[in-house]
Amino acid sequence: MASFISLHAGESTAGVLRFRGPPLVSLYGRPDPVAYPVRTIFGSSPNITFRHGKVTGADLNARKLALSDGTQLAYDQLVLASGATAGYYGIPDAREYTHPLYTLSDARRLRNQVLGCLEAADARPADFDGGALTFVVVGGGPTGVETAGALVELLDVSVHRDRLRIDPQRTRVVLLDAGDSLLAGFTAVARRYAEQTLRTRGVEVRLSSTVEEVTAYGVRLSSGEWIKAATVIWASGVTVNGTLGASLGLPSGPGGRLGVQPDLSLAEHPEVFVVGDAAAVPLGGGRSGPCPQLAPVAIQSGTHVGRQILRRMAGDTTEAFNYRDKGIMATIGRRAAVAQLWRGPVLRGTLGWLAWLVLHLVYLVGFRNRLVVLVNWAWRYLDWPSGPRLIVADLDVGSALDD
Repeated sequence: MASFISLHAGESTAGVLRFRGPPLVSLYGRPDPVAYPVRTIFGSSPNITFRHGKVTGADLNARKLALSDGTQLAYDQLVLASGATAGYYGIPDAREYTHPLYTLSDARRLRNQVLGCLEAADARPADFDGGALTFVVVGGGPTGVETAGALVELLDVSVHRDRLRIDPQRTRVVLLDAGDSLLAGFTAVARRYAEQTLRTRGVEVRLSSTVEEVTAYGVRLSSGEWIKAATVIWASGVTVNGTLGASLGLPSGPGGRLGVQPDLSLAEHPEVFVVGDAAAVPLGGGRSGPCPQLAPVAIQSGTHVGRQILRRMAGDTTEAFNYRDKGIMATIGRRAAVAQLWRGPVLRGTLGWLAWLVLHLVYLVGFRNRLVVLVNWAWRYLDWPSGPRLIVADLDVGSALDD
């Protein structure tokens, strides 16, 4: 019997949605409705065995994986879906002093940090003007835009609903991007709408602003300006470097993405397939260039590889991957989003927001999760300031608030 291993690194994020943006749990709510146990997903499939562990290396010639507990796993065919991680572009100390937002753990840590800063500022008003309530978001892509919009709403709701002794007019959310517009890859209409909406809601959008250095107290721009902040959120792109995919010694392209054949297998090892963010997935269909690192690409490439493995088992040749672009979207906040369909108009405002909500519900794993999220969203819409704003782990924000 042939054995197949699907490999991903880090925490299990099955059911976590990323449509060019942060995890759906983001800065609000609980992770339960958007995360789904892998064992439950495959519970009714007797031919699938799940093993929880961390892969530390791979011997592709011997077709074996090394696990952190010292054991090895042999395979006949391997699907590598190790994803990507935040890319810091060599900026000094950015990795140490910023908060990425790509996993459930990242979202929880960031929410703890933001709420911890609010509590510290309430308890120590003297630190208020020292950057304690300035939050910098680096990167004007979908992740940065969604995070900046969510931050403004979280700050507003927390200050008013939780009766913090903080003047909301003196909180700051600063969105930095090195380009001359937000949401690169979207249409000009969508980019203008996103920028105008963020500015209207109180976000300081700073375009053509390149970060040169990050410290525990804020960021330094290429212009020499310092922005003092207790929290710096990194949403400026991803890289495969630093993940398992980059440790295999295989040819790679921009961002460390592994080069693959049209059927998504490796030229040097056709028994190994690479999908999602880890691969430079070709667009296919006569189009040149790789696919963007989006959730739909990961979903479609994973489905394609599963079918190719079945074709090999049946003795057939594999087929080339062909990406079906269904559009991209980004939410800016309550009743504000842009949905750029592949063919059709750009949906903005409430209509775009509703499209974003529906699509996320569709892609959630499990009927219970869909129902819980739908009820939570409906209640949150009717009673906007409701919902738990809990610090779910011990947090030390004192160093970030000190002069």
